[in-house]
Amino acid sequence: MILRIFKKDLPLRNFLFVIGEGALIYAAVMVAAFLRLGSAHASFLSGEVLAKALLIMVVCQASLYYNELYDLKVTDTYLELGLRLTKAMGIASIVLAIIYYCIPSLLMGRGIFFITLAFLVLLVVSWRYAYNWVLKKKMFTEKVVILGSGRLSGEIIGEITGRPDSGYQVSGVISMISTSSAFFRNVPLFNTNGGLCELAESLHAKKIIVARDERRGKLPTDELLRCKMKGISILEGLALYEELTGKIFVEKINPSWLIFSDGFRKSRITRFVKRTTGLIVASTGLLVTSPIIALIALAIKLESKGPVIFKQQRSGKYGRVFKVCKFRSMIDNAEAACGPCWATDDDQRVTRVGRILRKYRLDEIPQMWNVLKGDMSFVGPRPERPEFVKKLAEMIPYYSERHTVSPGITGWAQVSYGYGASVEDAMEKLKYDLFYIKNMSLVMDLIIMFKTAKIVLLKSGAR
Repeated sequence: MILRIFKKDLPLRNFLFVIGEGALIYAAVMVAAFLRLGSAHASFLSGEVLAKALLIMVVCQASLYYNELYDLKVTDTYLELGLRLTKAMGIASIVLAIIYYCIPSLLMGRGIFFITLAFLVLLVVSWRYAYNWVLKKKMFTEKVVILGSGRLSGEIIGEITGRPDSGYQVSGVISMISTSSAFFRNVPLFNTNGGLCELAESLHAKKIIVARDERRGKLPTDELLRCKMKGISILEGLALYEELTGKIFVEKINPSWLIFSDGFRKSRITRFVKRTTGLIVASTGLLVTSPIIALIALAIKLESKGPVIFKQQRSGKYGRVFKVCKFRSMIDNAEAACGPCWATDDDQRVTRVGRILRKYRLDEIPQMWNVLKGDMSFVGPRPERPEFVKKLAEMIPYYSERHTVSPGITGWAQVSYGYGASVEDAMEKLKYDLFYIKNMSLVMDLIIMFKTAKIVLLKSGAR
């Protein structure tokens, strides 16, 4: 079963899974409070106890998220689940200990938290075991059929089958072109020029996904309309791909799709809020990290000759060139011999201090000055070098559209795909950048900042 929230499809079971786990954590705290305080205790159900229980629930679920425990591709084995769960609970305990030390009034007291941990591990493990069983049984899953047997269809099938929690199950693929193959990507393939509704009903499909790449033949409009009138939902393949992946299938879109597509709005309010938020975050960030900035500057100076701050030309909004500021992580004049080039794994030009800075993304702290100046936003597409932009714009369709917004220190492509060092990577990141530009909002910026914090803590994505 699929819920429609904020114009997005969300599997009901995924929603219930997260909400249910939060309820179980909250219940574990309340059971521990009951055992220690007793039902007759005046404070057992007081607002103070309920608020403290809520704090524990939020910290625990945040720790579960930061340890990838809501990514089923990571926790696909019970051993991995157990290890990450143990780590998550340990981190949650440390975070809560710090909070209690700073604000003693939030402490539950009487050993309630330690009792909570015992119940919490038991309940969370049981809950996740039950959820995995639901996924394996394909419960609460909507069956769909896909009209089309080209690349887009294959990409959608790959996303659905690769994500057990997608909420969809592909019952069959319908091709309008005669073929001898009985399967497409391990899914039954049907050839038909009619009887589309009857075939969908026989496969118990609730939705038909139109994902045709074929140029031969025309779209069976009458058949699809009849299916629609009979209660079978019709989904556009590109839109579903976008929802499943968080990126736009650049290879298959055309200018008219961009022109008539929902989104890509940049209202004055959105721009004002984005700019104001960037100023607040950047100024606060520079103030908070000022002691770290001093230590980094000293470390760079002691290790190698050259300036502490590295400045390089980048393409900004509407292609305007500006100089981005970063802590120098390579030897001085690193491109003297090779000229402009992408960094690679184990790049010999990177200094020892630079490797640490890149690992934790500390080299990007000075970019907050670019945000204050207005060259960049805190969230947006990664600013690329003009030399690369010119080449990539010639090779990749719609590449220039990413410059319709200000570049950012972090962005949807950065948190979704990581570092790119090739034309193929640039193409993949453009798909995420266009998705961000289409759906740009304060909420999405906050989600990206949250994901960025997770990536920094997990030390992934930098090069």
